Amino acid sequence: MEDRLKDFVAPGSEEEALLHHLDFSRLPLHIAIIMDGNGRWAEKRNLPRIEGHKAGSRAVKEAVESCFRLGIKYLTLYAFSKENWRRPASEVNMLWELLYDYLRKEDKELVKNKIKLKVIGQREGIPPKVCQELARVEALTRDFESMVVLLALNYGGRTEIVEAVKKIIKENKLKPDQIDENTFSQYLYTAGIPDPDLLIRTSGELRVSNFLLWQIAYAEIWITPDYWPDFSRRHLLQALIDYQKRERRFGAVRHPSAQSLP
Repeated sequence: MEDRLKDFVAPGSEEEALLHHLDFSRLPLHIAIIMDGNGRWAEKRNLPRIEGHKAGSRAVKEAVESCFRLGIKYLTLYAFSKENWRRPASEVNMLWELLYDYLRKEDKELVKNKIKLKVIGQREGIPPKVCQELARVEALTRDFESMVVLLALNYGGRTEIVEAVKKIIKENKLKPDQIDENTFSQYLYTAGIPDPDLLIRTSGELRVSNFLLWQIAYAEIWITPDYWPDFSRRHLLQALIDYQKRERRFGAVRHPSAQSLP
């Protein structure tokens, strides 16, 4: 871990101070992020919306690197929702081009750090060359275990649940009394992946936007008013410190003898 944190933050910086407050024994196993606000970031600067998406792509790179350095095992990024198809075709096409370029440029970094890429969502409708590139990088990183990055593409939480029900019916292997929460989870896109402990959303919006509806049932939620292109390791450290101050009871009553968190 010490090797990973070398040169992670600048000496004397706010990030260094935050890092000293972090308890590495209580990090979340899985972080999920709703990356929101690229377009508004650009509009605020009188730039074309696509410039916001380009800046957002750079923020993705930093988020992946930061989570890897800190030892986060799973990171899920909400990259393209099913609702995003409603945007102008020119913007949608550029989003897929940006993803294609990202995969072509970052595959070596994923391999170097032994990071596994996994795609969740429906691949139907995604441009063929992007699907091919996704499959290539998934195959290239399939056996890596240092960290798993899940990209939610053409993804919708309700669709995921409906698809899980269809799979169960189609297989016709289970009786109603054999279906419980654990069994149902194995039919979701995230089968075998632990549920997120921490959900981060940028841009200040107070909604989950059809993201991992089943999986975030007990996730802690941290929201920043800053837009995604401005999201940095400082924000991530702040989110982690806030997460560690919370008491996760999962619906149970707090034990009388429990000590107050700082």
